[in-house]
Amino acid sequence: MASIGPTLRDARTRARIDLAEVEAQTKIRARYLRAMENEAWDVLPGPVYTKSFLRTYADHLGLDSRMLVEEFKRHCEQPADHEPYPIASLRRERERERRPRRNLAPPPWLAIAAVLGAVVVALFVIGEYALKPKNTPQAGIHAGVHHHAHHRPTTHTSAAAVHHFRKVTLQLVPTAPVYVCLVNGAGKRLIGGVTYSPGQTIPSETAREFLLTLGNANVQMKVNGKPVPVPQSVTAIGLRIRPRGTSPLPPTLDPTCA
Repeated sequence: MASIGPTLRDARTRARIDLAEVEAQTKIRARYLRAMENEAWDVLPGPVYTKSFLRTYADHLGLDSRMLVEEFKRHCEQPADHEPYPIASLRRERERERRPRRNLAPPPWLAIAAVLGAVVVALFVIGEYALKPKNTPQAGIHAGVHHHAHHRPTTHTSAAAVHHFRKVTLQLVPTAPVYVCLVNGAGKRLIGGVTYSPGQTIPSETAREFLLTLGNANVQMKVNGKPVPVPQSVTAIGLRIRPRGTSPLPPTLDPTCA
């Protein structure tokens, strides 16, 4: 196939579209569009964003974005850039956990935990014996009061535990072509780098945590049914979504699905 840059430029020229119009539609700066047409890859902010921009630009022009991204990987991307850091790290951790352990001796912390557990049980037994009600009316009254006070905090503890394990439901609606890559907190890919157009349905997902990469801000987002604004950006947008809130991700932690 022809080079990436001439392919993009010829398609735009045939469609009689100028860079300003493409910038307005894709939210990608004109200087980045011009850099892709000139194959000046060092002007762009890195391989992850370059692939996202290239995919969005190609889809806008009606080209085969998958083929152009693969061409970029073969000729322009370093081998170390192919594997996204967060998911690769999780994969290595899982492989390490599957390996059989050669040392069968119990770790030192296990013995310490057993001793502490025995101390806690002993203190509990002593406390229960000391608070055991005597066979007198007055003792029965005190025992009833103590029983009521003892069980009152349990409600708060249970509520805190339920709050801690709450899940989050994510809904996305495209308002213009937008690239979406979504993984959960365990690194499982839920939406594998798909560009959605207005009118298409993006599946809703539920998990305890999400890591989300958007190619641009052309999307309406709801978290647990409540609208959450998507920050405007000239580059890809990375977000961490949890039950207690949504926060931006550093570029090094943005999930990639390429």
